[in-house]
Amino acid sequence: MSRSPAPTAVRWSGYVAVAVLFAVACAFLSHWQFERNEERATELALVDRNYDAEPVPLDELITEGSQLDADDEWHPVALTGRYLADEQLLVRNRPHGGTAAFEVLVPFQLDSGRILIVDRGWVAPGESQREPDEVAPPPEGELDIVVRLRPGEPLTSSGESIDDGQVPTINLPLIAGVVGDGDGDGDRVEQSAYGALVSEDPAPTSVLGALDDPSEDPGPHLSYAIQWILFAIMGFIFIGYMIRTEIRARREDADDEGHEDPSAPSDSAAGRRHRRDRDAETEDALVDTLG
Repeated sequence: MSRSPAPTAVRWSGYVAVAVLFAVACAFLSHWQFERNEERATELALVDRNYDAEPVPLDELITEGSQLDADDEWHPVALTGRYLADEQLLVRNRPHGGTAAFEVLVPFQLDSGRILIVDRGWVAPGESQREPDEVAPPPEGELDIVVRLRPGEPLTSSGESIDDGQVPTINLPLIAGVVGDGDGDGDRVEQSAYGALVSEDPAPTSVLGALDDPSEDPGPHLSYAIQWILFAIMGFIFIGYMIRTEIRARREDADDEGHEDPSAPSDSAAGRRHRRDRDAETEDALVDTLG
C-alpha cells in the first residue's frame, strides 16, 4: 500500500522548518563573527597608527581632569619628573615568561604635579615563595621617560582591595585611593590612563622584564563567519537529500507493487529479503552523507 501523502507532507515541512531555524542561528553567529572581525581590524589599525608615533606631552592628549580618547590608546607621551618609589605596587597573575608574573607599577609625578601610574615591566615569582625575590628599583631623581598610554582595567571578583602592596588589576581609581596615603597626591593621579614604559633617561642600573608588544594576529573570526555560512548551506543540502531519498524509496515501493506476482505470498522470504536490501542501501547512503 502507498503511504498517505498528508503525513509525508507534514514530515517534509518539519524537515524544512528545522533547516530554516538552523540557518537563522548560523546567520546570527556568522554576523557576530563578522562584527568581531571588524572590531579586531579596528584595533590593529589603531596600534599600527599610534604605536610608533612621535612622543608628545601628556597635556596634548589628556588635559588634567579630562579622559583618554579611545583613538589615542598606545600613543607615546614624553614625561619629565620623578618616580614616587615608596608608592610602588605589584599587579599579580600577569602572563609573562610562561609564569604568573608580577607587573611593577610606580607613580610618576610630573613637574606640574600631575601623577601618572607607570607600568615599568614585570618580574617572575620567587624561587621558594609566590612573591618575587627582588624587584629592581626605579631610577632616583629627575628623569625623562617615554610611555605608551593605556586605559585602566576593571576590578575583578577576586578582590577589590590592595593587599600587601599587590593589586588584582590595574584599576586606576583603586590605586589612586592609596597613592600619597591621603596627603592629597591621590587627587592628582590620572585615572583614565596609565603608561606602559618605553624608555627611561638616565637608564636604570637594573631593568625589569620588558612588556610584550600587542599581538598582530587578526584572529579566527573571519574564518568562523564563513564556516557558519557553510553550515547553513549544508543544513539545506542534508534536508534535501533526506527528502530525495524518501521519494526514491517510495517510487521503488510503487514499482515493486506494480510488478509483484499475485500468486506469491506478500510475506515471502524473497520479498522480505528484497525490502531489507533496499532499506540497507538507503541507510548506507544516509550514513555516507553524515560522514
